[in-house]
Amino acid sequence: MPEHEADGALAAPSQEVRDFLRRRREQIAQRWADEPLFRTVFTVSRDEAVEAGRAVVDALAEVADTGRVEDSDAAGFSGVREQLARMGAARSRAGLSSTQVSSELSALWPPAENLLVADLEQADPERVRTCSIALSRLMGTLRLVAMQTAVTEGQALIDRQRLQLMEVATPVIKLWDGIVAVPLIGTLDSARSQVVMETLLNSVVEQHARFAILDITGVPTVDSLVAQHLMKTVAAARLMGAECVVSGIRPAIAQTMVHLGLDLGSVLTRASLADALAYCLHELGADIVNASPTTGAGRR
Repeated sequence: MPEHEADGALAAPSQEVRDFLRRRREQIAQRWADEPLFRTVFTVSRDEAVEAGRAVVDALAEVADTGRVEDSDAAGFSGVREQLARMGAARSRAGLSSTQVSSELSALWPPAENLLVADLEQADPERVRTCSIALSRLMGTLRLVAMQTAVTEGQALIDRQRLQLMEVATPVIKLWDGIVAVPLIGTLDSARSQVVMETLLNSVVEQHARFAILDITGVPTVDSLVAQHLMKTVAAARLMGAECVVSGIRPAIAQTMVHLGLDLGSVLTRASLADALAYCLHELGADIVNASPTTGAGRR
């Protein structure tokens, strides 16, 4: 059957499904409130679960009214996406897999179908069959919307956690009054380099730092984009009134920067974090003194 004919064939059943949903809204919501998906999420009050069920039924009726029972982007679903996301997230936190959550969503179909069949008890069997198919497709689309929303929310959560981990992995340490340092460990990519820049600049402002040390001793290698980010970080710190010192550049990284043709003439570098700190202290007018048990105090 051509697609446009199929759409036309489903149009009338979808309208009947719309009327059924609006007519039996309360009964469907009451039955759904006893299903695991609603019962285990809305634990404070059953009335809360019933109210959530009413909202989902209203959304399904709105979608059925348009005849787009298989369209997950139908406008009617927009009002319940957030609620479905919360429900799916709650079940996931309870330890259920996505397959189990999908099964709980599928369990909403039989109570609605039973009411539909009872509602059309005197109708022609073919009419009952087509309406049942339309309702089945509508409920299948609801399940798809819920799973799509759960995936989207899950990815957003992963992105937020990834950003938080990057922020934790790039701590800014106050070494001395006016001196802050960022000891970097592990692989640097463009996203983490951007976090380094933002974190360091914020710390320069908060600590009123005159010197900022970027120690990359624990970074095995960098690519051209990361190297450019480091250069931009140095330039940005200078604009904020702080001198940036890069320490701990490995031989392989030094060769990479030279091969890339990066101009390091304006970048102050030191072999180690200790050397960078000694330079910053000297510039601040502080002397480092080594205490020797045999020769006494010596100035470094």
